[in-house]
Amino acid sequence: MKTSVITIKNNSRIELICPHQNGITYVVPSESNWVCSDELKVSHSLAGFFNDISNIDDAKILSIMQKWGIYYRTNTVIKNA
Repeated sequence: MKTSVITIKNNSRIELICPHQNGITYVVPSESNWVCSDELKVSHSLAGFFNDISNIDDAKILSIMQKWGIYYRTNTVIKNA
């Protein structure tokens, strides 16, 4: 039995499961992700979201990211899918 899982279902839901946390993140069509196919929409949306969040100069956001040990940086080289 797995104790920690990240699963993408139907190219729109991300299930995040561990013994201490359990949740689902939804990615739906929006004004910023329409450029990608359904297969790439989750990656596009999450990369854009984390890019935007990490560029906000707000101590509360930085504190939350540090609390959870989540950092983001944009790759300088974009590979064609």
